[in-house]
Amino acid sequence: MIEAIRITRDNLNEIIKITDGDDSICTPFFDSPSRPNEEQKFAMFHIHTLEGVMRADIGDWIIKGINGELYPCKPDIFDKTYELVVE
Repeated sequence: MIEAIRITRDNLNEIIKITDGDDSICTPFFDSPSRPNEEQKFAMFHIHTLEGVMRADIGDWIIKGINGELYPCKPDIFDKTYELVVE
């Protein structure tokens, strides 16, 4: 069993929870950093995995493995690989 969360534009706080607030492991990026007067909107994450840094976009899943490691997963692969378990 794994823990996972799907990335949306509105769930940044929930994603921070799954990463235990460690932005050196999972770094959010915003779409308008060069325009400080505009409201910045969340755009993507860089996730430091065991295989290197990987990008996770809106719609992707972030999976927390059994040892606490994080990695991104595209939605089509996620749907083919995992099934929802309700405790």
